[in-house]
Amino acid sequence: MTQTDTDMRFDYIIVGAGSAGCVLANRLTENPRHRVLLLEAGGADRHPMIHVPAGFLRILDHPATSWRYRTSADAETGNREILFPRGKGLGGSSSINGLLYVRAFQEDFDAWAAQGNPGWDGRTMMAYFRRSESWQGPPSQTRGGTGPLITAPLTERPEICETIVAAAEANGLPFREDMNASSEPGVAYYQQTRNGRRRWSANRAYLAPARKRPNLTVLMDVMVDKLELDGQRVTGVRFQQHGSRRLARAGAEVILSAGVIGSPAILQRSGIGDPDTLKDLGIETRAAVPGVGKNMQDHYVIRTTWKLRDTLTLNERARGIRLLGEVAKFALQGRGILTYSAALVGIFANLMRSTPDHPDTQFVIAPGSFKNGRLGELEDYPGMTCGFWRMRPESRGHVHIKNRYADTAPEIQPGFMREDGDRKHAVEALRFARALCGTEPLARYVDQEMLPGAELTSNKELLAYARSNGSTVYHGVGTCRMGDGPNDVVSTNLSVRGLSGLRVVDASIMPAITSTNTNATTIAIAEKAAEMISSAAESA
Repeated sequence: MTQTDTDMRFDYIIVGAGSAGCVLANRLTENPRHRVLLLEAGGADRHPMIHVPAGFLRILDHPATSWRYRTSADAETGNREILFPRGKGLGGSSSINGLLYVRAFQEDFDAWAAQGNPGWDGRTMMAYFRRSESWQGPPSQTRGGTGPLITAPLTERPEICETIVAAAEANGLPFREDMNASSEPGVAYYQQTRNGRRRWSANRAYLAPARKRPNLTVLMDVMVDKLELDGQRVTGVRFQQHGSRRLARAGAEVILSAGVIGSPAILQRSGIGDPDTLKDLGIETRAAVPGVGKNMQDHYVIRTTWKLRDTLTLNERARGIRLLGEVAKFALQGRGILTYSAALVGIFANLMRSTPDHPDTQFVIAPGSFKNGRLGELEDYPGMTCGFWRMRPESRGHVHIKNRYADTAPEIQPGFMREDGDRKHAVEALRFARALCGTEPLARYVDQEMLPGAELTSNKELLAYARSNGSTVYHGVGTCRMGDGPNDVVSTNLSVRGLSGLRVVDASIMPAITSTNTNATTIAIAEKAAEMISSAAESA
């Protein structure tokens, strides 16, 4: 490998072309005076299954589209190494996720603000959701109409899903036509980041239009080694590409948007982190920021599956002559099962009664079932899947590099199910799923509970199932937490503490995980960050 150290100079260097990085590249290059370099470890979004909404099932663990991480084994989750997909390539995880567009609750952001993060309250953040969005459903004052990110209602509401909605209503959960219009308990149909028949990733929404601008340079197949520092100022990025080592310098700022795993790993390799951890790895501490890599949070999804009768589900529609019909429907009309996302029906329930006015549990329900309850291969019989997670889990984990080399995956330990409240919640939610499927009119279609199985009845048995079955639902956050405390990593303007010329802009800055899916929030965070960075440049 050669050392080139070519004199590449830009105003801004963005590391990571994921959901946040694509937003930043677009917004910062709106000013033609800003010269921006965007570095991405993966390649272009050429895999055909990226663009077919239901194709996410084929790319979550594909080497061309995913980092294919595995968590460290933990006794609390059956000593398993759990698949932890993170998007690799333009668009990042927005190119491989389940397409669900779910805003965080305003109350989530109000809690951030109350914890010492002024300017991040719910009312302020809702404006960035609207700025980012072009909603294709009925006009609404709460939705955006001109933003780059196209969001859309489902293309169809299958009969079995209408039955699931009716069963939820019978359990006291009112139907909400727009799940993103309030934070009250209820049942609703999910919305998607979809433009017609195609997935609408952050790459398609933000980066593709910006790549026409002469002030944006995009380099792919790049592995970032570490940040370049001059004293306490970050001045550039050292990286590898196609067998050569290169150095790019930033006149204004370096912005890490490498995600909940990548951003803390790059900081740690650069000597920015917990001095004790860095010393053990033989890395000189350049900035003591003990919170780097800590505070990891994620939603732990547990799935139940059911064999159905007397109805048509995804399992039959995805086979034989019916599948040919679905392909034709997709090609000619942009409809059918190939436009499906990870779930169609969402239930937001208050099971633990810890917050009287807001739900604490999110359900993701699909009119199909998969073998062993894992997304991938469909079961041979008609089925449905009812997954759920605790919206505000108490358990915390970490991301720590194992050595100084960029091609070594870090240790990922989400800490799932370590807190007693999370364990109690899992049992309660499993019982609610059973109650839902035992409620008319859904009950008449239920033939058999397949997972966890009706023979498991005690709290101990249900908890054991939750430990052995659950997995990430791809909502990792918090490893570069924003705040003003000694263990926080970035300030409210997302600058890394103790350093100049460096910000982190991605899901890793969230002080606490949002109650719902995280992708829409990550995009809103990047919209706000782009505004802050541009304002700082104008006032400089």
